[in-house]
Amino acid sequence: MLPSREWRPREDRWLRRAGWAEGISFLLLLGVAMPLKYLAGRPEAVRVVGAAHGGLFVIYIVLVLVAARRDAWPARRVGEAMAAAFLPFGPFWFDARLRRELNRDA
Repeated sequence: MLPSREWRPREDRWLRRAGWAEGISFLLLLGVAMPLKYLAGRPEAVRVVGAAHGGLFVIYIVLVLVAARRDAWPARRVGEAMAAAFLPFGPFWFDARLRRELNRDA
């Protein structure tokens, strides 16, 4: 159960947006930049998209840890949120779970 605070929806929005941005950047890295590097000989695509993805990954992990501490998440949920960042489409799956929980508790 998540504590209700009047500032909570805004902070959750940041976590959800960071998850979506991280997920999209990961898919771009895997689906666009890597093929450009290995099939078209364009390594600069990986440098640019990889750097953006790395920054978004760090932001997402920090926001997961902030939310986990703020809402006293169980270790399993923290692990799921972090594991999702390493899987294609993982952040979208975790976002759907988080959104369902937030709607249920609203």
